[in-house]
Amino acid sequence: MNEFYSNGKLLLTSEYVVLDGIECIALPTKFGQSLEVNKNQLNVINWESYDYRNHLWFREKYIINKNKTLLYIGEKNDISDTLLKIFNSIFKLNSSLLSDNLGYDFISKLSFSKNWGLGSSSTLINNLANWAKVDAYKLLKLTFGGSGYDIACAKYDNPIQFSNLKNKISVKEVNFDPVFKENIFFIYLGEKQNTREGIEKYRSRNNDLSHEIKKEFIHINQSILKTKDIKEFEKYLTKHELLISKLVGLNTVKEKLFKDYSKGAIKSLGAWGGDFILATGTKKDMEYFLKKDYKIIFEYSQLIK
Repeated sequence: MNEFYSNGKLLLTSEYVVLDGIECIALPTKFGQSLEVNKNQLNVINWESYDYRNHLWFREKYIINKNKTLLYIGEKNDISDTLLKIFNSIFKLNSSLLSDNLGYDFISKLSFSKNWGLGSSSTLINNLANWAKVDAYKLLKLTFGGSGYDIACAKYDNPIQFSNLKNKISVKEVNFDPVFKENIFFIYLGEKQNTREGIEKYRSRNNDLSHEIKKEFIHINQSILKTKDIKEFEKYLTKHELLISKLVGLNTVKEKLFKDYSKGAIKSLGAWGGDFILATGTKKDMEYFLKKDYKIIFEYSQLIK
């Protein structure tokens, strides 16, 4: 039996613009996904996925044909199709995995809700790449696409600075451990955001970022990493929100949902419009969000590695 584990992720800065090679700050989470793999002699791939409550939510069987292609036996559905695409991409990168009379049994388990946007896809890709001994970034490119920062989070156990400029990936672990982290909270908005849709919208509006805008994001990132002052941290988060707002043509989440929150800053994380946001304030200040029926709130140390 082989076992693999990958961390979930939160993108703190440079959402969308990371696609244009701008460095981002990303945070691996304490939640992730595990994968257990056993060989079988049946020439089939058996797959089971369990959610964070340990409930089986997906099962499929894939037949390995004589021409080394796969087909599944269940009714046609998007999840089975996606997994089929991933396996076909893996076998393109490493064809030796498909030898005669050899199959595999996979059991995948999430430790977070798949609706939270913490990386159910990226943790799966990284686990499968580690099993198949293929490059996880190449596998991501062949399947879901994206910059790859989420794959880096899956691999690293500390906050990172990540960039992908013309397929040249750079990952650096950074010392991001704010002295004011007891004033940082992560709040789930209750909507699973489609990252690919957000990327397409960004791409349709921005063909090329100006040198000035790139410099602005670099300055904000450096300042966020260095600051020891919560007010300064909030200032840069707000500045970042306004920059992204102009680039994607959307109101900030504070303007849209939390106009009257006056205790700190609010910032979208990742694709705008869903998943988690970051809010600063005290534990008591979080009652504002609870009263608005946002029940899933994590302290920094509860969520971030």
